[in-house]
Amino acid sequence: MAAAGPLTDAAPGTTQFELVIGGMTCAACAARVQAKLNKLDGVAATVNLATERAHVTAPARVSVPELVRVVQGAGYSAELAAPERPDPGVAADDAAVRRLRRRLVLALVFFVPLTDLSIVLSVFPWSRFPGWQWLLVALAAPVATWAAWPFHQAALKQARHLSSSMDTLVSMGILAACGWSVYAIFFLDRSRTGRSGVASLIHASGGGIYLEVAASVTTFLLAGRLYEASARRSAGQAMRELAAAGAKEVCVLGDDGAEHQIPAGRLRAGQRFVVRPGERIAADGEVLSGQSAVDRSMMTGESVPADAAEGDSVTGGTIALTGRLIVRADRVGQDTQLAHLIALVEQAQAEKAGVQRLADRICAVFVPCVLAAAAATLAGWLLAGGAAGHAFSAALAVLIIACPCALGLATPAALVAASGRGAQLGIFIKGYQALEASRAIDTVVLDKTGTVTTGQMTVTAVRPGPGTTRHELLRYAGAVEHASEHAVAAAVAALAAAETAPLARAEGFVALTGLGARGEVDGHEVLVGRDILFAGRAITVPGDLAAWCRAREQEGGTTVLVSWDGVVRGALAVADTVKPSAAPAVARLRGLGLRPVLLTGDSPATAHAVAAAAGIDEVISGALPAAKAQVITDLETAGRSVAMVGDGVNDAPALAAAQLGLALGSGTDVAICAADMILLRDDLEVVPDAIRLARATFRTIRRNLAWAFCYNVLALPLAALGFLNPILAAAAMTLSSVFVVWNSLRLRRFPASAPREFRAAQ
Repeated sequence: MAAAGPLTDAAPGTTQFELVIGGMTCAACAARVQAKLNKLDGVAATVNLATERAHVTAPARVSVPELVRVVQGAGYSAELAAPERPDPGVAADDAAVRRLRRRLVLALVFFVPLTDLSIVLSVFPWSRFPGWQWLLVALAAPVATWAAWPFHQAALKQARHLSSSMDTLVSMGILAACGWSVYAIFFLDRSRTGRSGVASLIHASGGGIYLEVAASVTTFLLAGRLYEASARRSAGQAMRELAAAGAKEVCVLGDDGAEHQIPAGRLRAGQRFVVRPGERIAADGEVLSGQSAVDRSMMTGESVPADAAEGDSVTGGTIALTGRLIVRADRVGQDTQLAHLIALVEQAQAEKAGVQRLADRICAVFVPCVLAAAAATLAGWLLAGGAAGHAFSAALAVLIIACPCALGLATPAALVAASGRGAQLGIFIKGYQALEASRAIDTVVLDKTGTVTTGQMTVTAVRPGPGTTRHELLRYAGAVEHASEHAVAAAVAALAAAETAPLARAEGFVALTGLGARGEVDGHEVLVGRDILFAGRAITVPGDLAAWCRAREQEGGTTVLVSWDGVVRGALAVADTVKPSAAPAVARLRGLGLRPVLLTGDSPATAHAVAAAAGIDEVISGALPAAKAQVITDLETAGRSVAMVGDGVNDAPALAAAQLGLALGSGTDVAICAADMILLRDDLEVVPDAIRLARATFRTIRRNLAWAFCYNVLALPLAALGFLNPILAAAAMTLSSVFVVWNSLRLRRFPASAPREFRAAQ
């Protein structure tokens, strides 16, 4: 994806810029950068965490260096994006995932033996050996320093700008746990009890080893951060996939008629270019000569290719299937519909970037409170005349007790459990956005082609005329259609091959673009096509057959007539059939209190026919990609919380704009990247399952967070007053984490259906 800055003028006296932002690790970072930029007079900015881009509209008096300084003042790097530079998003996202994966692997390697050894030494004091202290520290040090460095780095960055977040509490908890543990191991045992080793710590009123706590916090939070980074990389890939959908090269036709191959980016408005069968059209324009069936499904969602001839408009990114076209380029580069499609997806994702994780919002209040409580504890004990060592011990106990082990586990543990169960059900949850959005959804918008329908043309009815058998009709029609590349012809040929194999051979085949086809079968001239083909040849269509065709077309199908020897012998109806799972899935969505809506770029007749078969009452037809995204926006403006289900490139803006985007795994990579959840089964009943799983996971996370938060609220005063024995505190922290893990693992029993007892348990 090539970005540019400055971009075109948004309004008189203003300019649009695109900045590449570095150093953001979570939605809170994106929100902080966005808030800093928007504080500038006249500046309107949106920050997209997925692509690490900031789209800024600023007055002419605001310079790029000033914008960069503001971002740097917030603790992040920034530079102006330029078209000649390679997109840094791919390399940056991949590098971030690799770094987190390396840190997580190291943390796991040291965390497991550290935990096992700590338990053995605590439960069986006689198992101690010379130098056990140094071994514990050696196992904990790499985890608490190198593996946990992203948390320490973020905490330092935020401290420099007088702010705090989850990273602040994590960093301070890790450092406090390790610092106190080292003090307890090497100094507390002899100075306070006269004993040596772990046994002395059991008798000490203020001691305790928390090295495994620090390691566990680091390990589990790194797992969650890696999951989030992988999801962010996939989200950023959506725009890159869209950009790759355009033509890479184009054959330009010179004034002398010579053809020259050039990169598509060098094509200019007004130039003529050639499109051969199977090639993508390089730009929006008008056909000057030639005829071809054009696959427009990527842009419109229509399952039936449209015929393009002289004077017709064509769209860049669509594919010419049959004939050769000469097209005049009218809109190129950033002015094409495909470029606008990319902008729509990017804009929709940028609007999502302001959504913060629930844990971050809690920690925004919790972290300052914990720091204040630790400081107040130290000051309070000193003012009360307590010993400095005891005051320092109590203050450290507050930080250690507040170490967010359970808080850190709350989201990753639930996500891991939900992801595992989701994989069994054919559901992939890409990130936190899907969970938070699922709770408020009241409307589910379903794309038609490839989502509610199979996306493939199929013969749905055969009507032989008087004196003609079904076998004869399919034999003659299949022989001619077998030589055609049209989607309708392929459906007819497939049925004919299944029922009359082997297919007869058609001699002298001629494709009649926009009308049908002709050929000679067994010495008979056979015509297959639309009614206009027969009217032009003065061949009469029987009234009952014409009425049958009109009825099938009102149901959303396409009909073709078949004649030989100048007599119409019958007709066939072809349609994109509704999936068997559509009606049950819609019924289950209604059972969840959701309103299903069918959204399609197809004709009203076809849309209403499909909706009736699926049991959907609300239909929106004739919607192009930009209109689809606008429909989602309009519904949300009207107060409805919308989930979008789609599978095509043309659905990507709507998937990104919806509060919850669900893409079928059998769909395009662009749709999958733009969505929040991926549905791996080609079965629409997975849609209600996905929404239920997301809701159950979000409820589990909230319950985990509530438990972890309440534990800290109750334990902190006890620690501050000196009443909490560290050994009991360690046990309580362990039980808190065990509860969070147990509650999360309940998601592994999530059923594919919704029995009453499970709903009651939730």
